[in-house]
Amino acid sequence: MTRPVLHTLICSTRPVRVGPAVAEWAHGVAQSHGGFDAKLVDLASFNLPVFDEPEHPRFGRYVHEHTRAWSASVSEADAFVFVVPEYNYAPPSSLLNALTYLAREWNYKPVGFVGYAGISGGMRSVQVAKGLVNTFKMVPMFEGVSVVNVAQQLQAEGGLAANPINQQSATAMLDELLRWTNALQTLRAK
Repeated sequence: MTRPVLHTLICSTRPVRVGPAVAEWAHGVAQSHGGFDAKLVDLASFNLPVFDEPEHPRFGRYVHEHTRAWSASVSEADAFVFVVPEYNYAPPSSLLNALTYLAREWNYKPVGFVGYAGISGGMRSVQVAKGLVNTFKMVPMFEGVSVVNVAQQLQAEGGLAANPINQQSATAMLDELLRWTNALQTLRAK
């Protein structure tokens, strides 16, 4: 039996960002988990301008190559982990824009969150994002990871030196994400 495909998505597209270090750590945990065929995806690599498709995404008639590439990537995944910073108490506008580009590709897929920031650990950002993904018929996980004071956990040579609580939280989130991924499989197949 093939394992479900999990995309760990770097949601920040800023030129100077810590998202890749956090996402690489989260992706490594997903690979070690073993329940998924894990893939790391960088939203910045799609170069999505502010939503520019002439028709509503529900029709799936995309005219731009960047939209078709983004659609193919999202369609490939059975589940997601969104690695989300907190900008002004909210997720980055790049995530909202990326969500807006598509419709059916998101449906009936579960999503876990790894939030990161200063003292909030990205919790406010994740809470806003959970409300957004519901409109796409996605199932946000209760379990998640909150990387508090992310700058203090970054290593000089790159990467994230996550603490044991982050590791335990990530494993719990992935366990639950796998349950939901399997449970939603019937709905995704229709």
